[in-house]
Amino acid sequence: MKGFKEFLLRGNVIDLAVAVVIGAAFTAIVTTIVNALINPLIGAVFNASSLDKALIVSIPTVSGGSADILFGAIIGAVLNFVIVAAVVYFALVVPVNRLKKLAFERVQQNEEQTPQDVPPTDVEVLLEIRDLLRTQDGAATTSGGGAHVAPSTAPEGPGISGSTKL
Repeated sequence: MKGFKEFLLRGNVIDLAVAVVIGAAFTAIVTTIVNALINPLIGAVFNASSLDKALIVSIPTVSGGSADILFGAIIGAVLNFVIVAAVVYFALVVPVNRLKKLAFERVQQNEEQTPQDVPPTDVEVLLEIRDLLRTQDGAATTSGGGAHVAPSTAPEGPGISGSTKL
């Protein structure tokens, strides 16, 4: 039961439910437009009151009767689909894709820009203090050989001045 509750409360399921409701509303609007506007216009071209009564082809049946193929109704259904798809694409998909693109560009610009006044890390501060102490002591520290003095062959470190030895 817990898994079913988590499934229902996921964002994807809720988004899908909203999409179905909006799709049903679009379908009702588009069906009305097709039935009230487009069907009569196309029906006028074919001398019929609507697409459902246009382009009817009768074919004989095995029992000796006839069956009607309603090509006008098929054309009406295809028009419904194309109009619904166009409305969904231009009213929903294009704006959402545009917003996603703008958001992605904004994130990319924020990643490329580095702040000018980044405080140094603790390690960088300590390395700078060490370097300053070495310069104050002069040659005594460099010629000395305490346990904390890096050998002259030590690799370069990431210090602020770039000349610190690890």
